[in-house]
Amino acid sequence: MFKIIKKEIEIAGKKISLETGKIARQADGAIIATCGETVVLATAVGSKKVNPDIDYFPLSVNYQEKYYAAGKIPGGYFKREARPTDSETLISRLIDRPIRPLFPDEFKNEVQVLPTVISYDRENEADILSIIASSAALAISGMPFLGPVGASRVGFINGKYILNPSKEDLKNSKLDLVVAGTKDAVLMVESEANGLNEEEMLNAVKFGHEGFVPIINMINELAAECKKPDWVVEKKDLSEITKKLEEEFTDQLKEAFSTIDKQERSNKISEITDKAKKIFEENENYTDLDVNSELKNLEKRIVRTDILKNKNRIDGRGLSDVRPIMCEVGFLPRVHGSALFTRGETQAIVTTTLGTSDDEQKIESLDGLQKERFMLHYNFPPFSVGETGRIGTGRREIGHGKLAWRAIKSSLPPKESFPYTFRIVSEITESNGSSSMATVCGSSLALMDAGVPIKEPVAGIAMGLIKEGSEFSVLSDILGDEDHLGDMDFKVAGTKDGITSLQMDIKITGITFEIMEQALKQAKDGRIHILGEMNKALSKSRDDVGKHTPKMEKINVDKKDIATVIGKGGATIREIVEKSGAKVDVNDDGEVTVSAPDEESRNKAMQMIKDLTAKAELNKIYNGKVMKIMEFGAFVNFLGKQDGLVHISELADKRVAKVTDVVKEGDEVKVKVIGFDRGKVKLSIKQAAI
Repeated sequence: MFKIIKKEIEIAGKKISLETGKIARQADGAIIATCGETVVLATAVGSKKVNPDIDYFPLSVNYQEKYYAAGKIPGGYFKREARPTDSETLISRLIDRPIRPLFPDEFKNEVQVLPTVISYDRENEADILSIIASSAALAISGMPFLGPVGASRVGFINGKYILNPSKEDLKNSKLDLVVAGTKDAVLMVESEANGLNEEEMLNAVKFGHEGFVPIINMINELAAECKKPDWVVEKKDLSEITKKLEEEFTDQLKEAFSTIDKQERSNKISEITDKAKKIFEENENYTDLDVNSELKNLEKRIVRTDILKNKNRIDGRGLSDVRPIMCEVGFLPRVHGSALFTRGETQAIVTTTLGTSDDEQKIESLDGLQKERFMLHYNFPPFSVGETGRIGTGRREIGHGKLAWRAIKSSLPPKESFPYTFRIVSEITESNGSSSMATVCGSSLALMDAGVPIKEPVAGIAMGLIKEGSEFSVLSDILGDEDHLGDMDFKVAGTKDGITSLQMDIKITGITFEIMEQALKQAKDGRIHILGEMNKALSKSRDDVGKHTPKMEKINVDKKDIATVIGKGGATIREIVEKSGAKVDVNDDGEVTVSAPDEESRNKAMQMIKDLTAKAELNKIYNGKVMKIMEFGAFVNFLGKQDGLVHISELADKRVAKVTDVVKEGDEVKVKVIGFDRGKVKLSIKQAAI
């Protein structure tokens, strides 16, 4: 019934297998990929019809994690997987980025790739396996995919590179780098690092590339046995349009691209586009999309040629020049830390908010419930590019925010020395190239403005590439148009001493490590320059947190007293919060953290906690309140919620017939601790009066 084809290979001591022919046979390509007990099902399906109304490649990659894969039932009311988590969205992008450039420009059929985690052993990560499985599914589908693609993860421990490290290994690693590409070229890099230098990062990419070449060979062997017939992709002859556009609009486009202001330049290009469409509006052989496509190609040739031949960039800068930078800190009066970072026509308002451990983000995943004390949220409203549009959090917002998060994380102080939870929000108010790197710079400044003792300021820069044949130019601090018309988006963030994050996307297959080396060197120069501009506004963290920031104070209580502080059903801790106005957090080790914006609230909460957990001292006198009258004596609350017994013989310096002859419920009295009896406290009013 099944014609199963299976290939296996051992990489870094782990066996990886790819199998097809048994599951999801109606998909154009379907692969079961296994590593350890982690299993991914990846399917690829392409529409056989082209939508004539689109001028882009409609590829969608949707990575999914099924909770049953780890033997878990999802939380929430519906108890089923809902919308994609941030992690799933980021991994979907990770898979999309290296495969998208490998489809020909003329291919506009809708393609859907669905990698799904159906078994997870909590040791072998599913992201790398999903890239490999998705690539293999496309390789056997018959679609015009110029792959296959391989992928690997690289760690750096004790000066040595580790191929596909385990989750446990990564805890001790100075690097977490994912690299993907073809047999001959790297197409995508995503990394988080702890201050590695440029040479170490470049060698990590080389190491990772060498590590996945055997996987590409395995996919090719699999495809040789079971690949479906190649799809026929027709390429429309648009040479007539190309020739006419070159004759009519080359000079006008050159003039438009010499306009430095983005909006003015955009308006001129829009006018040219309208003119071009009118020329062919009576010609039934061509659509507006055909004209627009060829006009974009002409724009691309003009800009790229000017950069390669004349070293002229759109805004007149040199290849390694960074746009003018203005930095301002503390400009929002009530927030805990704020920065306004402006670089050319890209601008970000970045704020830092400090909270307690109660504010930590709870993340449910296949690995279980985790907490994260550092959050970075990136917002890209449509007005930032002079447009109208939908407001919301999409893949762009999640991806750019995570890139900045990786860049900043290694500079944050540990919880032991600075117990706050951090939330950074970046509001992009203008955008013309690399708003994610503006977010990195603004985040560093906002943290320092908030008084967070970061290890080093962090800055980021986006690099570009124009390459034709053996000629190439590396561009520093690219504009949006240079990104769109170029061959590489290469973002580098770090301190003055080393790299903390590297993200690279290549749109061509011919980039060499020589180009990467030059890009890294040029990026370092740019990063140092940007750090210098940032230092003019604020070069180090403020000595203390701001006046509107909740101040924290800690007290350690005996583990036996944790229940006393919390109370039944949390009643006691709620009472402390309500009466003091402070925020109180208790961990399992007995560490109590109290935070409040003012000293009075904080002191009141601290005193209530001390009263609750204080131990009665022998012969010490306390103020108390009579809580209950008995025939044999009175119970007095004298230390927080602690009660003690004043025997009738200890009420007064004379014989007492009835307890109520001396005290009544509610009386305020002074009591002396005179002893302990099986954990109960013996008190005396008589001796307190002496």
